[in-house]
Amino acid sequence: MKITAKTCWLLAGVCAASLSVSPAKEKSAGFAADAPSPVILIRNATILTVSHGTIDKGDVLIRNGKIAAIGGNLKAPDDAQVIDGTGQFVSPGIIDCHSHIAIDGNVNEGSVSVSSMVNIADVIDSDDISIYRDLAGGVTTANILHGSANPIGGQTIVIKLRWGQPASRLPFEGALPGIKFALGENPKRSNFRVPGAQERYPATRMGVEETIRAAFTEARDYKKAWDEYNKRLAAGEKNLIPPRRDLKLDPLVEVLEGKRYVHAHCYREDEILMLLRVAKEFGFHVQTLQHVLEGYKVADEIAAAGTGASTFSDWWAYKVEAYDAIPYNAALMTQRGVIVSINSDDAAEATHLNQEAAKSMLYGRMSHDEALKMVTINPAIQLGIDKRVGSIDVGKDADLVIYNHDPLSAYAVVQKTLIDGRVYFDREKDIASRPALEKEKKELEEKLAKKPEPEKKAGEKKPEEKKTGEKKPEDKPKPPQAQLGQGGAQ
Repeated sequence: MKITAKTCWLLAGVCAASLSVSPAKEKSAGFAADAPSPVILIRNATILTVSHGTIDKGDVLIRNGKIAAIGGNLKAPDDAQVIDGTGQFVSPGIIDCHSHIAIDGNVNEGSVSVSSMVNIADVIDSDDISIYRDLAGGVTTANILHGSANPIGGQTIVIKLRWGQPASRLPFEGALPGIKFALGENPKRSNFRVPGAQERYPATRMGVEETIRAAFTEARDYKKAWDEYNKRLAAGEKNLIPPRRDLKLDPLVEVLEGKRYVHAHCYREDEILMLLRVAKEFGFHVQTLQHVLEGYKVADEIAAAGTGASTFSDWWAYKVEAYDAIPYNAALMTQRGVIVSINSDDAAEATHLNQEAAKSMLYGRMSHDEALKMVTINPAIQLGIDKRVGSIDVGKDADLVIYNHDPLSAYAVVQKTLIDGRVYFDREKDIASRPALEKEKKELEEKLAKKPEPEKKAGEKKPEEKKTGEKKPEDKPKPPQAQLGQGGAQ
């Protein structure tokens, strides 16, 4: 029996009873990576455009991976795939502005306080089952971030959840890259102690600010040296020696030049103001404040800086920094003019971001359309990709989700998720494939159970049985593990 990536996942037991591994994960997801997108007509559905209201009993025509037309009684070629949307709702694909899925290994390079030289793009794992599970929750685009162990962390990347495609096909084409900053407990290591290990600088909130300031002082001088060199080179000077390349400072120069977004993990109002002041001093822009649980206290200042806020719906009190968090945060910041999105920071949370956004209708009495924007067009604006995704408009990418109920309903279940006009998740097919997958899993388990013991080599001694109560060196208790291994909000 051929063992595929799919069957390996099955043996690992990662398939939840309610969500199997998609059959589309088999080689090339059922289509060649460079094959033209099919023509699809979604007919007679409730279209939640986000940008220009709701269309009852509307149609969406998809051609070449783009939205070709929106309206009623649209016509399509004879060979078009027709999806009956009667009684269903079509919304833009959900965009998660803070995710850690699809990463091979630890999300933190926590050994140094400035790790701007490392890049999440280098460790994208296209086989991460979380990609498919998030598709099943309607997520089509995610901002994949480095962890929060460093005042200045690693480089980030925006991806489309093209399940079944290689890692090279996941990055969102043309999306500006980012870099992760972090303030507060995580970078100053107040919740990270290893007995016997020397503490890493910084250890205070003052040190976090100084670390960021020192890094940009270096980056500013480094940029000046390169600008001078390039100016002289353009003037025709010969035998010039270029400045020494510094991989740590290159991304920070891109920040200064507006070519790389800053996404900053933060909680407290004083630290939010600190970072905005430092950014103003050095002339760079903070694109988003992530988590930003005390943002409601300084919403006017955030709005004045043109900075977005990517927050939780109702997470609070899970550590000291989060004690002043309130569920009205998203609504209050929105009222003060801040562009707000609701993020997941967690693979499981991402599977129901539509319902997380709906909570803002309870906490703050936000309208239906305002709530839906928090997981569609608002994160698209924050990531600089709103000209292509985030709303249902002609010419935009056909990244769409079909629900059986209004997406902000507790009863809403994703039926299909499309990216670039291709169906990457189909609930009906998923359910139909489960018996075959369970059968294959059982066959593999039986095969493994019948596997013979390895033959003993000549002269090989039988391993001695460990005496009761006896401890070998490797059995000694290990020191506590780092709590920041997965970054994010913890």
